Amino acid sequence: MSDSIVSRLAQLRFLERVQERDLARTRRWIAVEECKKAELRRAETARPPAPDWLLERGLNGQAPPVYVHVGGCWNAGNRSTGISREEALRALAEGVSACSHCRPDAELRSTPA
Repeated sequence: MSDSIVSRLAQLRFLERVQERDLARTRRWIAVEECKKAELRRAETARPPAPDWLLERGLNGQAPPVYVHVGGCWNAGNRSTGISREEALRALAEGVSACSHCRPDAELRSTPA
């Protein structure tokens, strides 16, 4: 057997080992991505439902609330927290402004108690 044939066979065996390592690494990457995707699905199903009503606080802890929103309002600020229907009605009765975009005051009037 000639040296060039043995050398060619050794090169092909080396290439095979490299490709097997690459394939194993790719399969590990796929497994990691599948785990991430499964974790995201679990997180989405475990997420609590969005509140029906939001109260938007002022710029600091001492500032009074500034708006009442319908839950999910696109205009609700980062300082908004979920509140009950009764709390939303009370806030509006105490003079907190209703968001002019989602109109929680109209929604609260049409929602049965």
